[in-house]
Amino acid sequence: MEAQFPEDFRCPISLEIMSDPVILCSGHTFERASIQRWLDAGHRTCPITKLPLPEYPSLIPNHALRSLISNYALVSPPKLHHQPLGEPQALITTLSSPSSTLDSKLDSVDQLIRLSKRDAAFRSKLTDSGVVTAVLRCVGSNDLILQEKALSLLINLSLDDDNKLGLVAEGAIGQIVTALLGGGSSNCRALAATVLTSLAVVDVNKATIGAYPYAIWALVSLLKDGKGREKREAATALYAICLFPDNRRRAVQCGAVPILMRIADSGLDRSVEVLGLLGKCKEGREEMVNFNGCVRVLVRVLKNGSSRGIQYALLTLNSLCCYNEATCLEAIKQGVLEICIGLLDDDNEKIRRNASNLIQGWFCAQWSFFFADLLKGQVDI
Repeated sequence: MEAQFPEDFRCPISLEIMSDPVILCSGHTFERASIQRWLDAGHRTCPITKLPLPEYPSLIPNHALRSLISNYALVSPPKLHHQPLGEPQALITTLSSPSSTLDSKLDSVDQLIRLSKRDAAFRSKLTDSGVVTAVLRCVGSNDLILQEKALSLLINLSLDDDNKLGLVAEGAIGQIVTALLGGGSSNCRALAATVLTSLAVVDVNKATIGAYPYAIWALVSLLKDGKGREKREAATALYAICLFPDNRRRAVQCGAVPILMRIADSGLDRSVEVLGLLGKCKEGREEMVNFNGCVRVLVRVLKNGSSRGIQYALLTLNSLCCYNEATCLEAIKQGVLEICIGLLDDDNEKIRRNASNLIQGWFCAQWSFFFADLLKGQVDI
């Protein structure tokens, strides 16, 4: 099965399929353990470009790639050696023809899924052959099995940046949003969210997806009403899309904050990562401050969450404490300062840095709030 994975899924250092991909500040992605060993050995150059790195290089989780690898393994059909592959153009014709039977279309999609794994050049050739239009029609099919397989094929085709742009240009977002909102299976909705995550890797697509009617609303609805995997994929897609600043306000307007808060309280740390982004906009901070129990939820993540959850809970609290005095005081009451002091010795560099920033931010915020009250004549010197 590992031999069928695209080469982009392999760590450039270990050459193994990545399970925890992270982006180095040089822009290249590596398996976390492999690049960490490289850095721990004292290297301060990128293993690929050989360009110098800062003294303390940041390792940014590549959520989009991690989700793609996970879903690629989940939906990939077994390799059937006894079945010969058909010619791509003949398979596309079968998909496009109104007279083709459902069974023949299902078989064609299965073969195209297998063909699209070969390499980037072949996926590009397949796209140039007009496969996208036929696949998008299948995504809109009333047959849930065909719809699911077509979405799996879109994930394959979206692995390459040029294809990501081409898919959007051919109207993929509309069909994917329809799949998110439609009455399809849980797996279809999760796959549709994964396709959006993949497309959003390209910056211009982040803006296009966010501006598309009901795209963000559909993901927020999936967060609210979906099952476990649907919620995870919706949160991952929202994170990727909200890396574009304008989309944060759109997500807040769609009611994302209270839903993310409740999900975070139930233990899905990925929702905290989205909150960390939404806390960077004024609208997001206002919604969080107005959510009853906001600080309590974030403190729970600090005590029981994963490393990523803790990292983004610290980031979110820093945004809120610098914004609102009541939230700042509530955080102190809940023991955040003591927790942060303990996290200054954490093994994770980002957690240490975020904890330090929150402590410094708290003292700066206290002085800021003091002088603001002083100017208003509410305190005496």
